[in-house]
Amino acid sequence: LCKDEAAETFTEMNSDMQEMLINALTDSEIKEVMDEMYLDDTVDVLEEMPANVVDRLLLATDEETRRQINTLLNYPEDSAGSIMNVEYIAFQKDMTVEEAILKIRQVGLNRETIYTCYVTDSKRKLKGYVTVKDLLLADEGAEIREVMEDNVICVTTHEDKEVVADIFQKYDLVVLPVVDQENRLVGIITVDDAIDVLQEEITEDME
Repeated sequence: LCKDEAAETFTEMNSDMQEMLINALTDSEIKEVMDEMYLDDTVDVLEEMPANVVDRLLLATDEETRRQINTLLNYPEDSAGSIMNVEYIAFQKDMTVEEAILKIRQVGLNRETIYTCYVTDSKRKLKGYVTVKDLLLADEGAEIREVMEDNVICVTTHEDKEVVADIFQKYDLVVLPVVDQENRLVGIITVDDAIDVLQEEITEDME
């Protein structure tokens, strides 16, 4: 498979199959797969692996990615922080629509979603959001403050992930921003992660 399809397929495998495959791959092959995976998916894999496999996977990532992974691994297992992705797109209020679209083109390929982008101040405090549709329909010279929505639903990093899944259902969301105790944007949760939580909850209830 090509790299992106290989990473997506690897993400969907059960943990036993993933471990067997990791042991069969060379270090360079593991790095290729890891480079294509979204950070939250990588964390999900690491949480299921024995320590020796985790060490090998972490060696296949760069220093910045390892730092982000370790941050996510330190959140409580049932928290919003444990299922969020730190790869999001954020703008400043004084950016123009043209500058925002250019930024999406530059970094969007490596983000899990580009359809909803967030607006933060210089200290990363969450101020609102804007959709790609809003940007495409706005005047290129307009500032983000003119097209953004400031009524944004968000959760904190330590919110229970089942509560997060309920919020997705209640408000029919596809993505949800995650903030720390000082309202600084630290990540996003996408609807596929919320569905995984709901499936786990249903399975537990059935058992």
